[in-house]
Amino acid sequence: MQVSRRIEGGLPVLLGPAVFVVSAVPFDQTDGLTSPVFVTTAAAAGVAAWWARRSWWPLAVLGAVFYVWLVMWPPLMVASYYAGTTLRGARGIASYLGGTAAALGAAVVVGDLIGGRREMVTATPANVALMAMALVGLPFVFGLWTRARRDVLAAARERADRLEREQVMRAEQARAQERARIAREMHDVVAHRVSLMVLHAGALEVRAADEPTARTASMIGDIGREALANLRELLGVLRSNQQPAELSPQPTLADLDRLLDQSRALGISVRRHDHGRPRALGSTVERTAYRVVQEALTNVHKHARDAHTDVHVRFLNDTLQVEILNRGTADGPGAERSLPDESGARQALPGAGWGLAGLRERVELLGGSLAAGPRQEGGYRVTADIPVRAAA
Repeated sequence: MQVSRRIEGGLPVLLGPAVFVVSAVPFDQTDGLTSPVFVTTAAAAGVAAWWARRSWWPLAVLGAVFYVWLVMWPPLMVASYYAGTTLRGARGIASYLGGTAAALGAAVVVGDLIGGRREMVTATPANVALMAMALVGLPFVFGLWTRARRDVLAAARERADRLEREQVMRAEQARAQERARIAREMHDVVAHRVSLMVLHAGALEVRAADEPTARTASMIGDIGREALANLRELLGVLRSNQQPAELSPQPTLADLDRLLDQSRALGISVRRHDHGRPRALGSTVERTAYRVVQEALTNVHKHARDAHTDVHVRFLNDTLQVEILNRGTADGPGAERSLPDESGARQALPGAGWGLAGLRERVELLGGSLAAGPRQEGGYRVTADIPVRAAA
């Protein structure tokens, strides 16, 4: 398609010199006309042919005049083609064909007056019909076919573009409806239950018999309120399909100690070890590292209730490495942590099992890698290597 457009765009540039060269050859060397006359008229015809794509009427006028005067046929042939590609109404087509018929009739009269070879070429009925077909009919029909083909292709492109736009709109509408449904479900189920958790934590804080219980209840309430704020932002994104005007600051490595303190408050022994020279690495890299530690500690809470955990943060030259190690528990690696229900029976903490898979995708999107698995000496290891260049 692009090649044909380039050919079509370069055609007038080549057509002008071609018309000039062909028109410069005299029809009859013995008719008393000198070569400069043919060169001048041929030059005028070449310029008009070069301009024909913008306006072909000058070429048509020159073609009619030069054919009657000098039997110069290239301008009239080229003008007929461009007339076919441009004229659309019946009145315009009839006017052009009538004008060319008048020019051919005038050439017949001039041929009868001059006689000789000129009369044989332009005044005999067979040659008149042949010239009319060759100079006007066929080029004009070819121009009509070219215009019809362009119209069909343009209509097909427009229809394809419209169908593509409609398909994109339908897909966007379906996604918007699905996001709205998910937002409603999360609001009705998750937000409601987290709100209840915050309310019960507040009541427990007020009625607590000792200070440690009150502090634990306060911490649970703070975590629940933070979860509600994050959930509210997420629901806003789902409903509006765009980033909200204001987002609360996303966690980075500066918030890592607060995350570790929350785990310590729940009875988990956690220590942080920094290696290398700490430096700012960009919000994307630091947020990803924070999420890796958060998910690893969540798994420690669920599967290794009494594990001693070490969090190593290594600032390498071009990589930030985060490693979380735990040393196992009496239940062994992978043991499910459980909580008592109302009847006193213990129930395992719920989990979808997609936490590490989601983290691996998050890290790989930044060009890094994540490995997780049991250690030979017991316990579990999670290691994430995040390229620092992702900070850009």
